[in-house]
Amino acid sequence: MPARLETGVRRLDFITKGGLIQGASYAVLGPPGSGKTLLAHQIAFWHVKHGGKALYVTLLTESHARMLANLEAMSFFDASVIPDKLHYISAYHQLETEGLKGLLELVRRAARQHQATLLIMDGMDAAKEFARGDLTYKRFLQELQTFIGIIGCTTILLSPHFARDMPPETTAVDGVFELSLWLSGPRAVRELVALKFRGSDSLLGKHELEISNRGIIIHPRTEVLFSNPQEKEEGQRSRMAFGVPRLDKSLHGGLLSGSTTLLLGAPGTGKTLLGLRFLLEGARQGQPGVYFGFYETSQRLIEKAEGVSMGDFKKYVDAGLIEIQWQPPLEHNLDALAERLLERIQERKVKRLRLFVDSIAGFRSASVYPERMSRFFSALSHQLRMLDVTTVYSDETALFSPNVDAPQPDATAYVENVILLRYVELRSQLYRLISIMKMRESQYDSGIREFSITDKGITVAETFESAEAVLTGHAVVRGARPKAKAKRKPPMGAKAAAKKAARKPKRKPAGRRPS
Repeated sequence: MPARLETGVRRLDFITKGGLIQGASYAVLGPPGSGKTLLAHQIAFWHVKHGGKALYVTLLTESHARMLANLEAMSFFDASVIPDKLHYISAYHQLETEGLKGLLELVRRAARQHQATLLIMDGMDAAKEFARGDLTYKRFLQELQTFIGIIGCTTILLSPHFARDMPPETTAVDGVFELSLWLSGPRAVRELVALKFRGSDSLLGKHELEISNRGIIIHPRTEVLFSNPQEKEEGQRSRMAFGVPRLDKSLHGGLLSGSTTLLLGAPGTGKTLLGLRFLLEGARQGQPGVYFGFYETSQRLIEKAEGVSMGDFKKYVDAGLIEIQWQPPLEHNLDALAERLLERIQERKVKRLRLFVDSIAGFRSASVYPERMSRFFSALSHQLRMLDVTTVYSDETALFSPNVDAPQPDATAYVENVILLRYVELRSQLYRLISIMKMRESQYDSGIREFSITDKGITVAETFESAEAVLTGHAVVRGARPKAKAKRKPPMGAKAAAKKAARKPKRKPAGRRPS
C-alpha cells in the first residue's frame, strides 16, 4: 500500500479513502471564489503542523501579504510556521523573463533548499499562457512530475479551469479535484468532485462543501458514504410502546426495536405530540431518546407536552434522558444534517435509543437534488438500525384531501411501519382519526379509530362511526332512516279494468269554434 498524506480537510480523507498518495501530483480546478487557495492552504498548514515542510509558489495571483491577511481569520492559520516550515516564493518574474524552463529550475532549486515534502503551485493558467502550445505545457508538467517523484514531494497545482475544458493538467497528474460554485434559486451551492484518483478507490460523484472560519468542510453524500451496508446480527427485539393504551394494543405491544416508522398526517393532527409521547414513554422506562426537529425550540416543546398532561417531560429533558436537538429553520446542507444526527447518537453510546425526527420536510427542504431523497433516507435509516435506534419520522399530507398522498411517495422503501393521522368532518365538527396502514414483521390491528388530544392527554377510542371517511375524505352519517319506497299496486284484471273505464265520464267531441 502506498504511503498516504493526510489533508486535514474534514472528510476529504473519507472521499479519498485515506488521504492523498505521498509523492503524487494533483490538480485542483475551479472558478474564482470556489475555494482552491483556501483548500491548498488548509492542507499546507496541516502538513507542517505534523512535521512536514511546504513550499507555496505563486504565479499570477494576489500578493503574499494580502493572501495571508485573508487567512488570519481561519482557525488553522499559524503565523509561527512562516517561513521556516511554510515558505512562499513568487515565480511570475522568473516565468516572464525565462519562460517555463526558468520556472522549472526555480521550483527545483527552492524545493531542494527548503526540503519541501509538499509543493503547491497557485495560478497554473499563467504558466500555460507562456507555453507555445499544449504539447510544450505537457512537457513542462512531465518534467515537473519527474523531479517531484525523485525527491518524494507531493504536488498540488491550482488552476481556474473547468474539467469539461480538458486542460492538460487533467491527463498529466495522478488526481483531479474540481470545485464548483453555482446557484440553486437564491441559494449558493459549493461542491467538490474527485474526477480522477490513481492508486486508490474514492467516493465518486458530487459532494457539498461549506466554508467557515474552520476552513473547508466537506459533506460526502450519505448514500455513497454508506454504500456498502453491513448486516447486523439482531438479538432479542423488544416492543417500544407509545404509552397510549389502545394504540399500543393495536400495535400488539408497540413498535419493534430497531424499526423505522412514519407518522403521516395533515398539519395539526397530532404528529409532534404523538412523537413526544413516544420519547416520554421510553424515558419512563429508562430508555434514552432524541428529538431531532426543525420547527420548535426546546422550551416550546416542553410547554406543548405540559399542555397535554405530559408534565414530567421537562424532568427527563433536564436529566439528559431526553435530548432535544433543534435545527433552526435556516439554510441547511442535507448531508451535514445526517452527520450531525448520527455523530450525536454515536457519542451517546447507548442501546435501545428512541429517535423522533420532526420532520422529513426539514431534510427535504435542505436538498438541492430532490431525486436523492429516497436513496438518502434508505441509507440514513439503515445506519440508524445498525446503531440499534428505533426511529419515528413525521411527514405532512395535504390539510384536506379525498386521497392519502404522501409527500415522499416511495417512503415505504425505507420505513417498516406507517401510522396515518387524519381529519374527518362530521355534522359540522372536525375529528381526528388514526389507523395503522403498514407494519412489517409484526401483526397489527388495521381498524380506524378516533384520536383525541385534550388537557387530560392523548387517547385512542374504539372504531369511529364515520371511520371509512378516512379513505375518501367525505363524511358518511350513520343511523339516518332510508326513505320508504312507494308500494307498487298489483296489476288489475280484465273485468276490473272494464269497470274502471265505465266509471270515467265520456269526453264530448270538440266542436268548431264560431267564426
